[in-house]
Amino acid sequence: MSLLADAGHNLSDVLGLGAAWLAQHLAKRAPSARFTYGLRRSTILAALTNACILLLVTGAIVWEAVLRLFSHQAVEGNVVTWVALIGIAINGGTALLFLRGASSDMNIRGAFIHMAADAVMALAVVIAGLLISFTGYAIIDPIVSLIVSASIVLGTWSLLRGSLELALDAVPANIDSTLVEKTLLSLPGVGGLHHLHIWPMSTTETAMTVHLLHDTGSGISSDALIAEAGTVMRQKFGIAHPTFQVETGTSACDARAAGC
Repeated sequence: MSLLADAGHNLSDVLGLGAAWLAQHLAKRAPSARFTYGLRRSTILAALTNACILLLVTGAIVWEAVLRLFSHQAVEGNVVTWVALIGIAINGGTALLFLRGASSDMNIRGAFIHMAADAVMALAVVIAGLLISFTGYAIIDPIVSLIVSASIVLGTWSLLRGSLELALDAVPANIDSTLVEKTLLSLPGVGGLHHLHIWPMSTTETAMTVHLLHDTGSGISSDALIAEAGTVMRQKFGIAHPTFQVETGTSACDARAAGC
């Protein structure tokens, strides 16, 4: 059961890595008349897909492990141990390849978690194989599968929640929208702002739109104000695509209108 669970998990990893690679490839496509931002959001969808696949496969493993708790079957402990050791080497090495980019790109993070989870799964299978060889208790097999499955769910939950939030245009976790607002209000020539929106274009790029009330008595021109605000947003918050609507009087957009 442990080896079958590990094999199913590896299959989900192959699919997950394929989705991550495809998303990175699509994200590099130039914008078109129909997709004016390009296909950058595909990296968010890949991260979400990765999390869903991992949870679905883990759920199937849990179901089978529970059935095995009440229906014991003979297990070759030595075979389980040696096959799982090979799995540790392959999965652990692959996970290390994704380690560098895992902290800054959720798509890569999804791939990293997949491979790291596989390495942990394989380690647990090794332990299960050794215990079965020495004790002869086949029930160890499903018990270890349940323990590993629980740890995988805990590790994947943050990826699922984070990718789902990005898919729903939530402000990226590394950006404080309140601080963005305070920073804009502190710029020379800004007398107020409204309709501030910040959302992810991909797992690494962020866009923003805001209406700025221009204080015409400040001596700062509209062009200078936009240039300064854009520079600050890019350098301080990493917002690559800021868009500003500069107003000098009452906004033509009703502040109560949700579509503004």
